[in-house]
Amino acid sequence: MKRCLLPLLALAIAGPGLAASSGGAAASRPNFLFLLADNWLYDHAGANGDRLVKTPVFDRMAREGTRFTHAFCPVPSCGPTRSSLVTGRAAHQLEEIANHGGRFAGKFRVFTDALATAGYHTGYMGKGWAPGIFQGFGRTESPAGKLYRDFPEFLAKREPGQPFFFWYGSTHTALRFWKPGLGRGRGIDPAKVRVPGYLPDAPAVREEIADYLACVEVMDAEFGAAIARLERSGELANTIVIHTSDNGWQMPRGLGSVHDAGTHVPLAVRWPGNIAAGRVVADFVSVTDYSATILELAGLRPWPEMTARSFADILLGKPSAAVRDHVFVERERHANVRRGDQSYPVRGVRTRDFLYLRNLRPNRWPGGDPIVYHSVGDYGDVDPSRTKAHILAHRNDPAMARFVSLILRKRPAEELYDLRNDPEQLVNVAAQPAYAAALAQHRARVDQWMKDTADPRLDPSYDEFDKYPYYGGGLAPELRAWEAEKP
Repeated sequence: MKRCLLPLLALAIAGPGLAASSGGAAASRPNFLFLLADNWLYDHAGANGDRLVKTPVFDRMAREGTRFTHAFCPVPSCGPTRSSLVTGRAAHQLEEIANHGGRFAGKFRVFTDALATAGYHTGYMGKGWAPGIFQGFGRTESPAGKLYRDFPEFLAKREPGQPFFFWYGSTHTALRFWKPGLGRGRGIDPAKVRVPGYLPDAPAVREEIADYLACVEVMDAEFGAAIARLERSGELANTIVIHTSDNGWQMPRGLGSVHDAGTHVPLAVRWPGNIAAGRVVADFVSVTDYSATILELAGLRPWPEMTARSFADILLGKPSAAVRDHVFVERERHANVRRGDQSYPVRGVRTRDFLYLRNLRPNRWPGGDPIVYHSVGDYGDVDPSRTKAHILAHRNDPAMARFVSLILRKRPAEELYDLRNDPEQLVNVAAQPAYAAALAQHRARVDQWMKDTADPRLDPSYDEFDKYPYYGGGLAPELRAWEAEKP
């Protein structure tokens, strides 16, 4: 029998994002364990169809909960996606935290504060909102909550019976952990990995994919330890577990690129007795929507400025009037890799059959300047993987021309991909007459979204995102200390 959610919804009061609480009401509210991996692509989970990588924890959450096949991040970049996640707003509404490595202004409300005000014990470990700075800019704590050394310390600080929200940010899937030989060491055969069509099929690439998949397995096991702790204490049954990622993988044409390899993320949500087990949902959801969904499930009201749309109705099996057949995607400055601190602004929409992207400054290099400017390296918006090194080392080989073009060369003002025939988005059909109607339809959809959300890029000359300072270099001290303790 499903728990009655009426007592939860009755907690909501007129103040947006706040709720009244009492001892009895607080005890009935669900806990939240928010498992957020860093740079983990949808493709690489057993429940999502990968038969090589072992993800028993994610697979269990999918088997005992609801799995989404069309979850996408709003921006293919850690900081901006996390900014949209905590505020529930489109990135372009967030001023400098639409950029990677910005300063988080205290004027932007975050859902973790609303939970804390309503009586939740909140906190995080690992990677919370990052990279960027929040200290001295209107906040004293991370938008993810108070930092804790680990999950046991967080639980020990909780009042008896107090509901909790815990953000567990694993970074094991980040590029810096893809150590050579790690995949083979875990029994992952590079010869068996699937090399996507936007990457060259070469031994170095296969080895690196295997090493990345090994890191996915480490992440999965790490999250499993937290789940096991709740299970031992008897609290897992009243805990909503959200198992997901912030953006796609760190391979070329992944992180930083507004194609599926940079935006498509895994998502499974478990809450026994309330969320149907084994259900697979094809509705589109955005990582931005997590904030509104969590607030609603906690009995709180999302505030008016949120562009996020709660999908609690989907999770709870309720009828929904909302149309969820698309998500909007965008980006501004990822790393600071273009002279003049320039962004590479993109706005787009992903539907079931098409991906439409509008490159607002097509004269700029999408992967960053060919010669290093400030951060990362040559073509610095493409992180320094072994695969990138292989592409650059062979860039003059005729066989490499297609990959160099897809990843590094300048792009036209518009891109349109027919996902029915080209799921990996290799052939831009925007200029083909047969697609004129589809192009016009998706172009209009982006136009309307930009108007509805007061996107400053409606002004063709707007480039203020280029002028914000950049604080994206290196790891935050607390994250560096946490990672240093990992094997």
